[in-house]
Amino acid sequence: MPKTEARLTFDAGRGVVSAAFDRPARSVATLAIAHGAGAGLDHPFLLGFAEAMKDEGVATLRFNFPYMEAGRRSPDPAPAAVAAWRAAFDVAAERSGKTPVFAGGKSYGGRIASMAVAEGMPATGLVFLGYPLHPPGRPEKIRDEHLYGISVPMLFVQGTGDAFADPVLLAKVLKKIGSRAELHAIEGGDHSFNVRGARRDGRSVGASLAPTVAVFIRKHV
Repeated sequence: MPKTEARLTFDAGRGVVSAAFDRPARSVATLAIAHGAGAGLDHPFLLGFAEAMKDEGVATLRFNFPYMEAGRRSPDPAPAAVAAWRAAFDVAAERSGKTPVFAGGKSYGGRIASMAVAEGMPATGLVFLGYPLHPPGRPEKIRDEHLYGISVPMLFVQGTGDAFADPVLLAKVLKKIGSRAELHAIEGGDHSFNVRGARRDGRSVGASLAPTVAVFIRKHV
């Protein structure tokens, strides 16, 4: 597949960060997508997902959080991360061609997107690729309170073996959210959507999630 993405930078509040925007010839929407806590915008999972979303007719903006751009391991404080997300969303909106703009991400990136939307970021919908509902083995440390005040539709793509989201606990959260939440479960999938016995690289795993996300986006444009 020929490279068509545009590389760019923008001010994320705590410094200038890198980003990549890619749009098909005719797009129905734009999805701003953020990386997980330990991997940047060019992680194979995110690359594969973005390339497949383009094939589905959805433009994407991938970006680094400031800590990742600076080579630090510890994520930025929540207010700074939310500010970076809002800056990224503005960039996506500017390049969207007036199509709806969705927000989401892998794990940490998706959770910060939801915090930004809870604080007023005007995304059309949210896409969670492995929502980190709680730390592994610590279901009492649940990260759900802000989700109940979000009014836009939300898609949770979640592995049933994800140590960051006990399925029973997640089901209770989604029931409380109500009709705004949709769940697409990956049977046996872990937090990276790897399934025991199925050998796939990160790029292929990311790409495999795009059709489900595209159906959700098309439903809400």
